[in-house]
Amino acid sequence: MIIEREQDVTASALAVMERTSDPRLRQIMISLVKHLHGFVRDVRLTEAEFRDAAAILVELGKLTTDTHNEAVLMAGSLGVSSLVCLLNNGDQGNTETDQSLLGPFWRLNSPRVENGGSIVRSDTPGAPLFVSGRVVDKDGRPIAGAEVDIWHASPVGLYENQDPEQADMNLRGKFTTDQDGRFSFRSVMMVGYPIPTDGVVGRLLEAQSRHPYRPAHLHGLIFKPGFKVLISQVYDPADPHIDSDVQFGVTQALIGKFLRHDSPHPTEPDVATPWYSLDHTYRLEAGEAILPRPPIK
Repeated sequence: MIIEREQDVTASALAVMERTSDPRLRQIMISLVKHLHGFVRDVRLTEAEFRDAAAILVELGKLTTDTHNEAVLMAGSLGVSSLVCLLNNGDQGNTETDQSLLGPFWRLNSPRVENGGSIVRSDTPGAPLFVSGRVVDKDGRPIAGAEVDIWHASPVGLYENQDPEQADMNLRGKFTTDQDGRFSFRSVMMVGYPIPTDGVVGRLLEAQSRHPYRPAHLHGLIFKPGFKVLISQVYDPADPHIDSDVQFGVTQALIGKFLRHDSPHPTEPDVATPWYSLDHTYRLEAGEAILPRPPIK
């Protein structure tokens, strides 16, 4: 088509998208062109703004490394990650789900730990945390032999790949559920933390006068053939940013019961007070067990 007016651009692009052989890719590309062209018209995007937008996309790629994923960080800060998660789980967004954001800090090969063991691998000051988890299906039946990958930030608000003071794989571990679907481990109480703000995402938050904080949370990724991989975060309701997560990830189903104890631990005499405990049940949905692509190495 020879373009005679601006409306012809959209018509021409849609005609090309219509020829896409793969049905799902065709559906996506047609919708993308309609909405993207509609957005450009709606805001009457200027040439300078278009050049700035293209530069931002390039910068997102350049800032993404083996230890940091700026693109995933941006998707979360725009609410896209949370929306995709909720639309694809919990009966297609109609019921509660334990699924949550993967986030930019999951690593593929965390070390295996026996149930009851510790995931603290270097000097990590902080209140002791004892976690007991249970993995069940949608009807509440225990799932034995599920692989549970756990990770969380340190009490200074950094994951170990961000912090040279921490040992490699500190506060990470992989467990296997027993016949009752249970797993357990010892760690230290995590805190909320600011997401990295030295890149594109940081400039966006500053322009919008938004804080950069995520409430304290425990990550989990659970794998078992016959079930959809569960990616979950369990949040501490006492965190001051529980209702204003910069990544829009907190749902009612993901708020955990982190309990503070000021009396001695009943079985571990070396544990100082206060110490914390969390007992949480994870519910898996039937589906294909496909691990996500790790955002970092």
